[in-house]
Amino acid sequence: MSTQILERPETKDADTGPEMFHYVRKEKIAESAVMGTFVIALCGETFPVTKSPKPGSPVCPQCKEIYEAMKN
Repeated sequence: MSTQILERPETKDADTGPEMFHYVRKEKIAESAVMGTFVIALCGETFPVTKSPKPGSPVCPQCKEIYEAMKN
């Protein structure tokens, strides 16, 4: 029996500029943060919640536009 070593290529996320935060359903945020489930943002992006926005954090322009239209 022999042991083989497989090398894993170095992976790096693409630099997409500053991180943006999205608008998601409020009741899904805690569930996603605890359970790791995915949420769907107003713009359609799907992701698990891993961070909380801080005041002044950049917001997804599409989410912001949709949110503003829903308020009126």
